[in-house]
Amino acid sequence: MTTFEEQTEHVVNALYYDLLHDDEIDNRCLQTDSGGPVPFAGELPSDFDPVIIASRLRQIGDQCNMDFERVSSQALAEVLTGKMEKFEAAVDSLSRSWSDQNPEMVYERAFLSVSVKLMMHILKKVPSMFHPSQLITVINGNAQVKNYIEAHGGWENLDD
Repeated sequence: MTTFEEQTEHVVNALYYDLLHDDEIDNRCLQTDSGGPVPFAGELPSDFDPVIIASRLRQIGDQCNMDFERVSSQALAEVLTGKMEKFEAAVDSLSRSWSDQNPEMVYERAFLSVSVKLMMHILKKVPSMFHPSQLITVINGNAQVKNYIEAHGGWENLDD
Protein backbone atom coordinates (compact mmCIF):
# COMPACT_ATOMS: atom_id res chain seq x y z
CA MET A 1 0.00 0.00 0.00
CA THR A 2 1.38 3.37 -0.95
CA THR A 3 1.11 6.40 1.27
CA PHE A 4 -0.67 9.63 0.43
CA GLU A 5 2.73 11.28 -0.03
CA GLU A 6 3.87 8.62 -2.51
CA GLN A 7 0.59 8.88 -4.42
CA THR A 8 0.99 12.66 -4.57
CA GLU A 9 4.44 12.18 -6.06
CA HIS A 10 3.09 9.87 -8.78
CA VAL A 11 0.20 12.22 -9.62
CA VAL A 12 2.35 15.36 -9.77
CA ASN A 13 5.04 13.62 -11.84
CA ALA A 14 2.37 12.52 -14.34
CA LEU A 15 0.98 16.06 -14.46
CA TYR A 16 4.46 17.56 -14.85
CA TYR A 17 5.32 15.18 -17.68
CA ASP A 18 2.08 15.99 -19.47
CA LEU A 19 2.52 19.74 -19.10
CA LEU A 20 6.16 19.65 -20.11
CA HIS A 21 5.40 17.69 -23.27
CA ASP A 22 2.04 19.32 -24.01
CA ASP A 23 3.19 21.16 -27.12
CA GLU A 24 4.94 18.08 -28.53
CA ILE A 25 1.81 15.93 -28.57
CA ASP A 26 -1.22 17.13 -30.49
CA ASN A 27 -4.48 16.99 -28.52
CA ARG A 28 -3.09 14.66 -25.90
CA CYS A 29 -5.63 13.59 -23.33
CA LEU A 30 -4.27 12.12 -20.12
CA GLN A 31 -7.43 10.15 -19.50
CA THR A 32 -7.08 8.18 -22.72
CA ASP A 33 -3.30 7.98 -22.82
CA SER A 34 -2.54 6.15 -19.61
CA GLY A 35 0.12 4.09 -21.36
CA GLY A 36 2.51 7.02 -21.65
CA PRO A 37 6.17 6.83 -20.78
CA VAL A 38 5.76 8.31 -17.31
CA PRO A 39 7.85 6.13 -15.00
CA PHE A 40 6.24 4.92 -11.79
CA ALA A 41 8.22 3.03 -9.19
CA GLY A 42 6.62 0.92 -6.52
CA GLU A 43 3.33 -0.88 -6.45
CA LEU A 44 0.20 1.21 -6.77
CA PRO A 45 -3.33 0.13 -5.84
CA SER A 46 -5.22 -1.22 -8.85
CA ASP A 47 -7.79 1.60 -8.70
CA PHE A 48 -5.07 4.27 -8.56
CA ASP A 49 -4.11 5.59 -12.00
CA PRO A 50 -1.87 8.65 -11.57
CA VAL A 51 -2.33 9.66 -15.21
CA ILE A 52 -6.12 9.87 -14.91
CA ILE A 53 -5.82 11.66 -11.56
CA ALA A 54 -3.31 14.10 -13.08
CA SER A 55 -5.87 14.85 -15.79
CA ARG A 56 -8.44 15.68 -13.10
CA LEU A 57 -5.90 17.82 -11.27
CA ARG A 58 -5.16 19.69 -14.50
CA GLN A 59 -8.89 20.36 -14.91
CA ILE A 60 -8.96 21.74 -11.38
CA GLY A 61 -6.02 23.99 -12.29
CA ASP A 62 -7.86 25.17 -15.38
CA GLN A 63 -10.61 26.52 -13.09
CA CYS A 64 -8.21 29.15 -11.78
CA ASN A 65 -8.71 32.32 -13.80
CA MET A 66 -6.01 34.41 -12.14
CA ASP A 67 -3.69 36.48 -14.27
CA PHE A 68 -0.47 35.96 -12.32
CA GLU A 69 1.21 38.85 -14.11
CA ARG A 70 -1.40 41.25 -12.71
CA VAL A 71 -1.92 39.87 -9.20
CA SER A 72 -0.42 41.96 -6.42
CA SER A 73 1.42 39.63 -4.07
CA GLN A 74 4.96 39.92 -2.77
CA ALA A 75 5.46 36.15 -2.61
CA LEU A 76 4.11 35.70 -6.14
CA ALA A 77 6.33 38.49 -7.45
CA GLU A 78 9.33 36.70 -5.94
CA VAL A 79 8.30 33.37 -7.48
CA LEU A 80 7.92 34.98 -10.89
CA THR A 81 11.46 36.34 -10.62
CA GLY A 82 12.87 32.89 -9.85
CA LYS A 83 12.69 32.62 -6.07
CA MET A 84 10.96 29.24 -6.06
CA GLU A 85 11.38 28.91 -2.29
CA LYS A 86 8.42 31.32 -2.10
CA PHE A 87 6.18 29.00 -4.17
CA GLU A 88 4.32 27.63 -1.13
CA ALA A 89 3.75 31.09 0.38
CA ALA A 90 2.46 32.42 -2.94
CA VAL A 91 0.06 29.49 -3.41
CA ASP A 92 -1.25 29.74 0.15
CA SER A 93 -1.77 33.51 -0.04
CA LEU A 94 -3.48 33.42 -3.43
CA SER A 95 -5.66 30.46 -2.42
CA ARG A 96 -6.89 32.14 0.75
CA SER A 97 -7.62 35.34 -1.13
CA TRP A 98 -9.50 33.52 -3.90
CA SER A 99 -11.56 31.38 -1.51
CA ASP A 100 -12.38 34.46 0.63
CA GLN A 101 -13.66 36.28 -2.47
CA ASN A 102 -15.62 33.22 -3.65
CA PRO A 103 -17.37 31.57 -0.68
CA GLU A 104 -18.46 28.62 -2.86
CA MET A 105 -14.78 27.80 -3.41
CA VAL A 106 -13.36 25.97 -0.40
CA TYR A 107 -9.76 26.78 0.49
CA GLU A 108 -8.47 23.28 -0.27
CA ARG A 109 -9.94 23.27 -3.76
CA ALA A 110 -8.62 26.79 -4.36
CA PHE A 111 -5.20 25.65 -3.13
CA LEU A 112 -5.07 22.78 -5.63
CA SER A 113 -6.35 24.99 -8.44
CA VAL A 114 -3.90 27.84 -7.79
CA SER A 115 -0.90 25.55 -7.25
CA VAL A 116 -1.50 23.68 -10.51
CA LYS A 117 -2.23 26.86 -12.47
CA LEU A 118 0.90 28.54 -11.11
CA MET A 119 2.94 25.47 -12.03
CA MET A 120 1.48 25.65 -15.56
CA HIS A 121 2.27 29.36 -15.76
CA ILE A 122 5.88 28.87 -14.70
CA LEU A 123 6.38 25.93 -17.06
CA LYS A 124 5.18 28.06 -20.00
CA LYS A 125 7.47 30.97 -19.12
CA VAL A 126 10.64 29.27 -17.86
CA PRO A 127 10.38 25.46 -17.77
CA SER A 128 13.81 25.02 -16.23
CA MET A 129 12.74 27.06 -13.18
CA PHE A 130 10.19 24.51 -11.96
CA HIS A 131 10.70 21.00 -10.64
CA PRO A 132 7.78 18.72 -9.71
CA SER A 133 9.20 18.26 -6.20
CA GLN A 134 8.12 21.85 -5.48
CA LEU A 135 4.44 21.04 -6.02
CA ILE A 136 4.78 17.66 -4.31
CA THR A 137 6.23 19.35 -1.22
CA VAL A 138 3.55 22.04 -1.20
CA ILE A 139 0.67 19.55 -1.38
CA ASN A 140 2.17 17.01 1.03
CA GLY A 141 3.12 19.78 3.46
CA ASN A 142 -0.38 21.20 3.74
CA ALA A 143 -2.26 19.09 6.30
CA GLN A 144 -5.53 20.84 5.50
CA VAL A 145 -5.31 19.89 1.80
CA LYS A 146 -4.15 16.36 2.61
CA ASN A 147 -7.09 15.88 5.01
CA TYR A 148 -9.49 17.27 2.38
CA ILE A 149 -8.27 14.80 -0.26
CA GLU A 150 -8.32 11.88 2.17
CA ALA A 151 -11.82 12.85 3.41
CA HIS A 152 -13.01 12.56 -0.20
CA GLY A 153 -11.63 9.02 -0.43
CA GLY A 154 -8.11 9.81 -1.63
CA TRP A 155 -6.67 11.03 -4.90
CA GLU A 156 -8.65 8.51 -6.94
CA ASN A 157 -11.95 10.07 -5.77
CA LEU A 158 -10.91 13.71 -5.92
CA ASP A 159 -13.54 14.77 -8.43
CA ASP A 160 -16.27 12.27 -7.59
